[in-house]
Amino acid sequence: MRFASLGSGSKGNGTLVEAGDTCVLLDCGFTLKDTERRLARLGKTPADIDAILVTHEHSDHIKGVPAFANKYQTTVYASYGTGNYGARRGDSAKSLNQQSYFQAIQLNQNFSIGSLNISPVAVPHDAREPCQYVIAKGEKSFGLLTDLGSITPLVLAHYKQCDALFLECNHDVQMLADGPYPYSLKRRVGGDWGHLSNVQAAELLCGVENERLQHVVMAHLSEQNNTPELAFSV
Repeated sequence: MRFASLGSGSKGNGTLVEAGDTCVLLDCGFTLKDTERRLARLGKTPADIDAILVTHEHSDHIKGVPAFANKYQTTVYASYGTGNYGARRGDSAKSLNQQSYFQAIQLNQNFSIGSLNISPVAVPHDAREPCQYVIAKGEKSFGLLTDLGSITPLVLAHYKQCDALFLECNHDVQMLADGPYPYSLKRRVGGDWGHLSNVQAAELLCGVENERLQHVVMAHLSEQNNTPELAFSV
């Protein structure tokens, strides 16, 4: 199993996971042209993508999904709440669940795409029906875990036995408190439905099976409220 990031952060998110003859894209928060360029840098073309798995409807995760899926006829998997985001804004024509390429999934219920076993895990985040994903092939598993404000027992149970983690380390608590964000945004980011701090990410790592975990990638670091050095130091 292999994984690679197209990008992670408020400017756009996308992660490739590949095993055997199956390759999936987790989120697509870039324009179509930008996504094509980012795939090319990794030696991939849109034709290599078997499916797109969407975590939630925030634009930095979903912005490029409709254009990519329409152009390349790629199946899109997401929760019903995520797929219905256009209708919530009064424009059902823009809802993923109105498109022929959309496939609704149930959170915490496994499904398969090619040779990959997919576990969509419900997470606490300020979106309609958000999830993150654990993807397995045989005995190997990869966990994508970003965009959540707290570590629930359900989350810990699903991510406890991963071989690799793509883990949110969004902010340093003190930098967020002292930083330029307005109070309302600081409260959102640092709240139970926002984003993981460095300390929360470290606590998760203390709760997983470290003898099995081989790779950890720090993800979704805030440009204003964190640094790689601070994330490493916790």
